[in-house]
Amino acid sequence: MNIELFKDDFKDKVVLITGGTGSFGNAFLRKIMNLDVREIRIFSRDEKKQDDMRNFYKNPKLKFYIGDVRDYNSIQHATKGVDYIFHAAALKQVPSCEFYPMEAVKTNIIGTDNVLTAAINNGVKKVVCLSTDKAVYPINAMGMSKALMEKVAIAKSRETDETTICITRYGNVMASRGSVIPLFIDQIRRNVPITITDPTMTRFMMSLDEAVELVLYAFKNGKSGDIFVKKAPAATIGLLAETIRELLGRENHPIKIIGTRHGEKKHETLITREEMAKAIDLGEFYKIPADTRDLNYDKYFSIGDEKLSEVQEYTSNDTYMLNKEELKQILLNLYEIQEDLREFGVIK
Repeated sequence: MNIELFKDDFKDKVVLITGGTGSFGNAFLRKIMNLDVREIRIFSRDEKKQDDMRNFYKNPKLKFYIGDVRDYNSIQHATKGVDYIFHAAALKQVPSCEFYPMEAVKTNIIGTDNVLTAAINNGVKKVVCLSTDKAVYPINAMGMSKALMEKVAIAKSRETDETTICITRYGNVMASRGSVIPLFIDQIRRNVPITITDPTMTRFMMSLDEAVELVLYAFKNGKSGDIFVKKAPAATIGLLAETIRELLGRENHPIKIIGTRHGEKKHETLITREEMAKAIDLGEFYKIPADTRDLNYDKYFSIGDEKLSEVQEYTSNDTYMLNKEELKQILLNLYEIQEDLREFGVIK
């Protein structure tokens, strides 16, 4: 997606990225920083990462706000004078959320409510909230908290005509912080076995650039309460591990099967069967309009939907499956692992 298409949207605007020191925040920043945006605010609780970003980019447009989405006052202060918010702050690691589910509730649910309340009170024009495939048919605390985050965002969107609130939902982002690609590369580097849970487990394969593209598409086209999903190919975890070791010239590096971890799905779902019945196919994207039913209980219990009998959910086991060469080409072009590829002599 050509970022120049958005130059008028961002011209002289103030943008806030919550959780802006993370993988998405950096990728999004690289996209919009050279537009004629007046100010980009990075909001997070990690002063070290903020200082690293400040020293790396050295851009006067960047303003850094220390705070926590759990603390309404800090996000209320950071949203004053803001035009657009991209809400990426979240607890995302499945094991951490399993052990500390209330922490996930505080950040992912209450924190989102704080961001949206502050946005409405401060007259922010548009908010795009980032969700995850784990919010669909959730089986772990992280997914459950993100599912409720989506419900909070949709409910908040009904409260205002001044602030547009929409949602993006995407699967595992390739090479993002804490994901398996940097883990597999590091295991090869340290000469320890690559650990995989189940070689037949499937995951959607989306780059950070594609995640940014989805967010920008939602920003440009979203109406309040809409959820946007980008169509994505998938691959098995076994194929991913084999492809990485071949790409790095370590074809015989050992792979160890450790079994499925607690709270982990074999296949991921991006759109439920119920959502697919009303989803709008936009080519590269799906749009799921907000459920506009009110508390007329007849609509919930007395009126059915024949389309539900005809559609299937959109899963990582029911999309285009990448082969090894296709996956290898995607890996070669990932910005986040270019230094690793140079280290192993794959590229110069």
